[in-house]
Amino acid sequence: MSTLTLQAPAKLNLSLRVLGKRADGFHEIDTTMVKLPGLNDQLEFRESSGFSFHCDQPGVPNDETNLVVKAVRAYESAAGIVCNFAISLQKNIPHGAGLGGGSSDAATTLLALDQLHDAKLGSARLQEIAASLGSDIPFFLSPGAARCTGRGELIAPTPSPAPLKTLLLKPWFNVPTPDAYGRWSGAQELPGIRYEPQEVGGVSIVNDLERPVFAKHRFLAELKQWLLDRRETTAALLCGSGSSVFAVLHDFADAEALAKCARHELDPSLWHWSGTTA
Repeated sequence: MSTLTLQAPAKLNLSLRVLGKRADGFHEIDTTMVKLPGLNDQLEFRESSGFSFHCDQPGVPNDETNLVVKAVRAYESAAGIVCNFAISLQKNIPHGAGLGGGSSDAATTLLALDQLHDAKLGSARLQEIAASLGSDIPFFLSPGAARCTGRGELIAPTPSPAPLKTLLLKPWFNVPTPDAYGRWSGAQELPGIRYEPQEVGGVSIVNDLERPVFAKHRFLAELKQWLLDRRETTAALLCGSGSSVFAVLHDFADAEALAKCARHELDPSLWHWSGTTA
């Protein structure tokens, strides 16, 4: 009985420009994304007499609404087969954080199923399936950094910037992606908050979703500004549509000590992760 275990990495949007709303209801974007190889969900695929799916995190659906299950059904339809596997998902990437956990899980599921079926569909067909499931999913099908355009499904591999020492902080609440984009048009900047692009290692770090998200969730604006005011931090930005915020740290910075300080001064329940980009 065969078993395959794969890691599904988180992502960071180093830049996210929103160019306008499209006729299909999505938004035209131009974003550069990198992966966080040290922050992963884990998926195990075990051959079985039937299909089952289980996630270890309470609140994450185990039914047909989960992106993993949707990816399985899409693969079955495209390949004309039945996928009899018991799939277990160990969640380490927080939900609703702007880190692409669900999208990465779906992409990793497609990659695993094609590996388990001797590359029956191949990379080009997997890209088509991924794009039909969600805008971020195609990015996770290939290694490395990418510039993503359209609604995010058009992928152009790009050289990865030098690894960035990174700290992620996330409060208890989530930000639904549709809500962030829905508030983008006409959203105003909050006074005293820095929104302009920040240059780090030749990369311009900026996020156009900060205006709508910060206008509704003032704490996230204050969290970003708090990070920018610290001597350990060289840049800080909202992660995608939120609700996590990431800081790029100087080499001398103690990320764990900074996270402890953030919990002490801002919110004792803050989740954090530290590591480097790929």
